[in-house]
Amino acid sequence: MFPKRWQEPSLLPGVDTAPGSSRDRFWVVSMDRLLRYFLKQFIRRGLMTFTTASGATFSCGDGTGEPVAVRFLTTDAERRVLLNPELALGEVYMDGSFVVERGSIVDALAILMSQPEILPRWAKLQWWLRYFVRHAQQFNPRPRSKDNVARHYDLDGRLYSLFLDADKQYSCAYFETPDDSLDDAQLAKKRHVAAKLLVGPGDRVLDIGSGWGGLGLYLAEMTGADVTGITLSTEQLQVSNDRAAEKNLTRSAKFLLEDYRDIPGPFDRIVSVGMFEHVGVDFYETYFRRCAELLSDDGVMVLHSIGRSDGPDVTNPWIAKYIFPGGYIPALSEVIPVIERVGLLVCDIEILRLHYAETLKAWRERFMARRDEAVRLYDERFARMWEFYLASSEMAFRKQNLMNFQIQITKRQGVVPMTRDYITREETKLRGIERGKRPRLQIAGG
Repeated sequence: MFPKRWQEPSLLPGVDTAPGSSRDRFWVVSMDRLLRYFLKQFIRRGLMTFTTASGATFSCGDGTGEPVAVRFLTTDAERRVLLNPELALGEVYMDGSFVVERGSIVDALAILMSQPEILPRWAKLQWWLRYFVRHAQQFNPRPRSKDNVARHYDLDGRLYSLFLDADKQYSCAYFETPDDSLDDAQLAKKRHVAAKLLVGPGDRVLDIGSGWGGLGLYLAEMTGADVTGITLSTEQLQVSNDRAAEKNLTRSAKFLLEDYRDIPGPFDRIVSVGMFEHVGVDFYETYFRRCAELLSDDGVMVLHSIGRSDGPDVTNPWIAKYIFPGGYIPALSEVIPVIERVGLLVCDIEILRLHYAETLKAWRERFMARRDEAVRLYDERFARMWEFYLASSEMAFRKQNLMNFQIQITKRQGVVPMTRDYITREETKLRGIERGKRPRLQIAGG
């Protein structure tokens, strides 16, 4: 049984027909004028042509760039976008009542998401309301955390195979050259993280939010570490342990259905890639205090997370409702003070900038190439939802304020070398090990 929000009937019963009464005509004309006014005020860059449900056409922007044409098929879709644009645009695209007639949805979002912040008063008010209630929305005690994870990560595993790399890395890749394939870039990400961890044989490693096990298995196989991965996804847990068995790594890599608040320590190394976005602002101190308790005195931790470049904000309401319930993307200004407060030391921070934009582009292109399979797995509405998710996320990194950061953390000075050239040395060493084991690096069945 699919989640209820994907089973909702389409809001598109059919294209609006010509109104008959004078009241209807007045409403349609008023809606067209209001929509035109709002969109012309908002869209100052690019060239986007709109066709309304009544057939009226108008263009917005300064005429630069490739033109994009879109159409509203119902007045209901127009009304909803006017009243709550951040939530409704994705919904009306999912329902098929907002379509792109020239270009693609990524082209349309590239224009919409590159505009200066000129929002109507009611949209600004909605932002402030979301900001004031964000703590309640991100309140993630143990039961709610598990439920939120299940709603996204326990989807049919075949869905993720449509667009992820062979190792099922569902986080930002690391493109060492513009020509890197997605598989090469995801391998480079694992290598880059491992180099910062300075992992050695026998080191006890905790992977918080271990996904389908790719990073944990890489660390166990390439470094000889003893890895424990924890996840709240039953589907990911099964895949991870199956992979460990197929690689004969069950003695050095184990995966548990466990909350980070409950796992016993200590560990020599802690790594967390793509999980911190699910912690919630109110639990940052709980998270880092627990990491401090789990990390040995000479230990190293690497935190890899999506971040904001311009300070605290709110989660996009469409993303919160349909993709990542309970999720929040932090600013460094929200993270660093908490690390300091619990007595941990920040040794290194790296901002990955456009690496996630390129990752999402690769995911989107791979998904679109196999989109029909997603429709067969779920339905057309779900496929349009996933298409909008990947496209809007990519544009958030290209046009707006999102980036990725990697923070290296220790408990005392002198644990890692004084200069950063050790990262290159470690990566070179790992490449040499990989060359002898490359046939085994792919996911089982991938």
